[in-house]
Amino acid sequence: MSLSYLHYDVFTDEPLTGNQLAVFLDGRGVSTERMQAIAREMNFSESTFILPPETADTDVRVRIFTPANEMPMAGHPTIGTTFALAHAGVIRPGAARVVCGLGVGPTPVDLDWDGSRLRFAWMTQRAPVFGPEVRARGEAAAAIGLNPDDLADALPVQEISCGVPFLFVPLRSREVVDRAVSDAAAFARFAASTGIDRPIFLFAMLPPGGAATVHSRMFAPEFGIVEDPATGGASGPLGCYLIRHGLVTGSAAGRIVSLQGVAMGRPSRIHIAIREQGGEIVDVKVGGTAVLVGRGELIA
Repeated sequence: MSLSYLHYDVFTDEPLTGNQLAVFLDGRGVSTERMQAIAREMNFSESTFILPPETADTDVRVRIFTPANEMPMAGHPTIGTTFALAHAGVIRPGAARVVCGLGVGPTPVDLDWDGSRLRFAWMTQRAPVFGPEVRARGEAAAAIGLNPDDLADALPVQEISCGVPFLFVPLRSREVVDRAVSDAAAFARFAASTGIDRPIFLFAMLPPGGAATVHSRMFAPEFGIVEDPATGGASGPLGCYLIRHGLVTGSAAGRIVSLQGVAMGRPSRIHIAIREQGGEIVDVKVGGTAVLVGRGELIA
């Protein structure tokens, strides 16, 4: 079997930065087991396979795989696959929206064009589900190689999901974020002692007025991802955390920027827009750009 793919760097407009993604343009006839094996072979944070739509309210079916498992949704694969669909002509230039069928269901992606070139894409995520605040703060810090006093004061360690749950760990400073370590054994000890087995998203607020709102990293060794350069699936919940705990207020909720991947040498900029109504979060969007850096053929 010969499969053509496009290689994108996502949440960046500069090649060789951002988060890598392999988009297989025609996944018809490829079994789930084969898709998983191919994703393991590519060894990016995620690879996607494009299939015909399965429901009338979607334009395409997109399946997303990490090296270890299939994901019901994820941000950088959805944004990157949208750019690949535009490049391949599946999305006509000037279209306002494409709806991707993901494991969580129909997922709208709004499109911004520069002539016939897709310039920017905004993925709509599900409304947030806030989990309980985690009491085991010291264990959470130890899971990422830090001490309890490295955690930000008065801010909770908390699980939040907009389709996929992440554990959010707020830290005191950018320097502390950069000192954290992804350690599979430490993660396993944390999961065994607390029963919490989630990817950990760690972040610190940046000074106001700068180009980014937060400095962040994400560790998910249980998904085969030691560290992720850009995590769109966690960025929607991140925005919801910032709003819920008063770290971002007013009109700034519509222009949050997460700077991720710097520690890996793959800086990424993830845009987040949160809208509230009556004190409730009613709209969660994650957006960004992507740049084509390669194309290939996998003979498998």
